[in-house]
Amino acid sequence: MSRSAHPAGPRHADVLPEGHYAAPPADLNALDPKVWAQTVTRTAEGTVSVGGIDVKRLAEEFGTPAYFIDEADFRARARAWRTAFGADADVYYAGKAFLSRAVVRWLNEEGLNLDVCSGGELTTALSAGMPAERIAFHGNNKSAEEIEKAVSVGVGHIVLDSFQEIVRVAHIAERLGKRQRVLIRVTVGVEAHTHEFIATAHEDQKFGIALADGQAAEAVRRALKLDGLELVGIHSHIGSQIFDMAGFEVAARRVVSLLAEIRDEHGVELPEIDLGGGLGIAYTSDDDPREPHEIAKALSEIVTRECEVAGLRTPRISVEPGRAIVGPTAFTLYEVGTIKPLDGLRTYVSVDGGMSDNIRTALYDAEYSVALVSRTSDAEPMLVRVVGKHCESGDIVVRDAFLPADLAPGDLIAVPATGAYCRSMASNYNHALRPPVVAVRDGEARVIVRRETEEDLLRLDVG
Repeated sequence: MSRSAHPAGPRHADVLPEGHYAAPPADLNALDPKVWAQTVTRTAEGTVSVGGIDVKRLAEEFGTPAYFIDEADFRARARAWRTAFGADADVYYAGKAFLSRAVVRWLNEEGLNLDVCSGGELTTALSAGMPAERIAFHGNNKSAEEIEKAVSVGVGHIVLDSFQEIVRVAHIAERLGKRQRVLIRVTVGVEAHTHEFIATAHEDQKFGIALADGQAAEAVRRALKLDGLELVGIHSHIGSQIFDMAGFEVAARRVVSLLAEIRDEHGVELPEIDLGGGLGIAYTSDDDPREPHEIAKALSEIVTRECEVAGLRTPRISVEPGRAIVGPTAFTLYEVGTIKPLDGLRTYVSVDGGMSDNIRTALYDAEYSVALVSRTSDAEPMLVRVVGKHCESGDIVVRDAFLPADLAPGDLIAVPATGAYCRSMASNYNHALRPPVVAVRDGEARVIVRRETEEDLLRLDVG
């Protein structure tokens, strides 16, 4: 779906028809386990805890806003994906969702591979001990320096994204005396969305080489001729926050058709197929994500069936869940500041963070949940819009939700499912200081990415 935005940002007081909003939940104090990390519970005292630690104590020790990640939940989800796909497939955690050296160590210990898309992500991965051969390097415009570093350290795969990159990677690999294993990313004409897919000629994007008009076949022909490259497979990515497997079925059919074409023309059966990521998570109670074992079974059956029809050996499957692993494991903790009721509309609840720590609502119209976590309340529900402190009318954290009518300044509220694309897309807009990421496990909490300081800002300002 395309949408245009006014340069000044979204209207800040959209008035929607009566009855548009869902009814408030029966219990504002309840925490939906689909949305919150596994160890998040409400205590007998009414506060919320994670990993056995009360949020009030966390706020006192680490301040707000802050991201708190349930390490046990992260590891459990990583193991679930690894177990679901088994030894005959590869799971690459997509580092763009959230990456730190602690996360890299967790992934390494849990047996997952890592997908990176910049020199900075590659450096972070290597500095934390991820074996280079378990790293795949993505990106639509990799610099010569990034390619040279990736080839030099021996990354397991580079995903080629254009005709120019085919030549560039081959040239650098030959100069370094290497033969680099590569995949070619193709756009297969499938655009997947959360609850539906649209089979279109969706080549109007910056990623990949179009399957249409023989472009992908030509890319394969060129890659097979270059001594610096070892072409091992095809890569496809069809979207993000996907719940329906139908889009994957169409994409797999088209990719397998390309594999058959490669076999018939070049006498080569490529041994790998990467189906990308984009698997959805629950941001609200209305979302219904599938479990890793269901996804693994469905993808395996789709690829096996299509290969049998084409008379091909089933290639090794790779997937790249990032959001699906880290997204549900974290929440952002805020302190309530200004509360501004607008009669007949909604109440604006301002917090001490905003679009600098979660740009997704402003950028994508993303939906989130929110809960009062420093106490319980029996007050009536009130319709709220949780907003930040930045100088933008579009500075919205949670567009529409219900909180207790007795909400007051100083209360702590939390937004779940913020593990993916929040800290990694955070900014210093208005010279805000990016929040810390705190890992919590078994009654202990430790900072894995520290809060920025004003000294950090000034250190970069050399003027």
